[in-house]
Amino acid sequence: MGAVRQDRGQNQEQEQDQDERQPGTPSPAAGARRLTWRKLTFLPVALIAVLLATWLWFRQADLDPLSRNALGQGAVTKALWQHIQLTVISTFFVLVIAIPLGILLTRRMFRKATPVAMAFANMGQATPALGLLALLVIWLGIGRRSALIGIIVYAILPVLSNTIAGLRANDPTLLEAARGIGMSPTGVLTRVELPLAVPLILAGVRTALVLNVGTATLATFGGGGGLGVLITTGITSQRMPVLVLGSILTVALALLVDWLASLAEVLLRPRGLEAGT
Repeated sequence: MGAVRQDRGQNQEQEQDQDERQPGTPSPAAGARRLTWRKLTFLPVALIAVLLATWLWFRQADLDPLSRNALGQGAVTKALWQHIQLTVISTFFVLVIAIPLGILLTRRMFRKATPVAMAFANMGQATPALGLLALLVIWLGIGRRSALIGIIVYAILPVLSNTIAGLRANDPTLLEAARGIGMSPTGVLTRVELPLAVPLILAGVRTALVLNVGTATLATFGGGGGLGVLITTGITSQRMPVLVLGSILTVALALLVDWLASLAEVLLRPRGLEAGT
């Protein structure tokens, strides 16, 4: 009888625990399970296979002297490194400009300026990238500076709009509760508002990164280098191997950047939000 009562007591405690847990609330390990082995390995393995197949194709391809000249003497490595530099530097300045500006535009003093700032950001992305780059070259001259400014202007919108949307989506009652326990405005911003807005902000950063990889191919028209050099050389000289290699490397870099950004979204998402979704 004592054993039966003990089993009943354990069953009742388990039922109470299940009742107290809200439906749809994941276990503490739910966030960790989001980084599955497929997410970690599938895309890198696929990219390695594509790049290996491309390399094997070039090993047996019969290249003419013009193609060898375009792809030899470290030209491919140089173009790839320039492309990565353009993407990293432009993304850094996009974050430095767009996130603080988005925070500023959600403060009471500057909310009226939000439509004006968003209009300029929309103009930057609505303008064709090649046309914007041409205007910058006319104004600043040929060089990496013109290319970088064009890429930055083109990619500000997603980060700025997502920062504003993420901060505005915060529950006002949570902010009032934070103020009610004596938090300063800076404390409310850094410890409540920004952590809650992190998922949307990271989504905007991910979009900007992919945009920057694609837009950086146009930097060659402003003297900025990058993989666009291979693509334009392949088109103008009608050399398909050069065009194919430049295009494959650009697509592979964009997919790799998007994969890394998706991992960052999972890893940088606040743990409190994992338990609340």
